[in-house]
This record gives sequence, structure tokens and C-alpha cells, in this order.
Amino acid sequence: MWGWVIAASLACLATKLAGFLVPRRLLDDERTVMTMAGMTVGVLAGLIGISTFTTGREIVVDARLAALIVAVIALRLRAPFLLVVVLGAAAAALARLLGIAG
Repeated sequence: MWGWVIAASLACLATKLAGFLVPRRLLDDERTVMTMAGMTVGVLAGLIGISTFTTGREIVVDARLAALIVAVIALRLRAPFLLVVVLGAAAAALARLLGIAG
């Protein structure tokens, strides 16, 4: 297993170093900036969806959904990040306490 971890680490390092070879004018292009921003949002949304609605190979709805909803509301109200995390955790704990979600 450690061989795969080292191989993946070396691949990440090589990719990062290859990024320094990209010409600056290409990185400053508006289309490139918009594409990178869109990809970031898409990847983050996918990760949030997977971690919120799945357990193993099953799709589930549990206290994590309550935490996500509360966190989104707090973010929309421009709450500080630490407060968003605390409110999300409190919402998940409350949902589990009340038996609303497993």
C-alpha cells in the first residue's frame, strides 16, 4: 500500500512542478480564470454531495443534511466561518437528539 501512496505523492509533486512551466499569459487569460473557478465550484459541490448523502455505497438522508442546510443559511447571512461550523455541528447534534435523522 505504501508504494501506491508514494507513487501518488510523486505524481502530485510532478503535476505541481509542471504548473510552473505554463506561460503566465495563459494563466492570466480570462477564459482560463473562469474555467478554473468553475471547476473548483464543481469539484467542491461534488465532494459536498458525496459526503452529505452517501454512506459506503448507499444514499442516505440523515443529520448531515440538517447540518448542511443550517450551514448554507449561515453562509448566506455572511456568518464567520467558525460560527458556520459550530451551527452546522449543533444542527446535526440536535437532529440526532430529536431522532429526526439517524
